[in-house]
Amino acid sequence: MPRPKKDNHSMTIRLATPIFDRLTEFCDHSGQSKTIAIERALTMYMNDYYEKQQLIADAESKVNTAAK
Repeated sequence: MPRPKKDNHSMTIRLATPIFDRLTEFCDHSGQSKTIAIERALTMYMNDYYEKQQLIADAESKVNTAAK
């Protein structure tokens, strides 16, 4: 039974050859498709970004509270 199709958007990108080669090697080694690997990498990157932004906002809030 095939997997249900997920809502998606097609995207075309250009990668530098060394990055593409590294991605291909990673996918061959891990058994993942390039799509899954890139989706997971982007999700991890964005989650990390927003976590760091929250830490910065919390630290600034503490500094502003302590200054009062």
